[in-house]
Amino acid sequence: MSIPRGRKPKPTHLKLVGGNAGKRKLNENEAKFEPNLPPPPPFLSKPAMVEWGRVSQDLYVAGLLSKVDRAALAAYCQAYGRWEQAEETLAKMAARDELTNGLMIKTTGGNAIQNPIVGIANKAALDMVRYAEQFGMTPSARSRIEATPPAKQGDAADKFFG
Repeated sequence: MSIPRGRKPKPTHLKLVGGNAGKRKLNENEAKFEPNLPPPPPFLSKPAMVEWGRVSQDLYVAGLLSKVDRAALAAYCQAYGRWEQAEETLAKMAARDELTNGLMIKTTGGNAIQNPIVGIANKAALDMVRYAEQFGMTPSARSRIEATPPAKQGDAADKFFG
């Protein structure tokens, strides 16, 4: 199996909205999934579960969430939770370290290095934004997404939030 190279293909509905500038053949058989509000996976951390509750209903109401999106949303939420935990840990360390605000630590040899938690926070933030873009949860990503809200949005939403 070969891995496709180059840019990710633009969804058909975005090509239509933009006028199909490249004049390439449109995918008339593009997969479409029924909007759905799946339950969160039980393994999510507490901050990730809170984030799931914060964003999942809005994504569903906007028509951007289906059953098959559960794993991608869970990955976003888990990255958010990891980022939150790392930032809270750095804040606690900063309160005890006025010189470097927790951004640097000393090795056993006495050398100053970047606190590994800074790397964890940065990586989690990058992952979080990458996943968020897939759901249109950044301003630039939203400008490229056209969604059709579900017809009966109350059914699944009421099950979890109401």
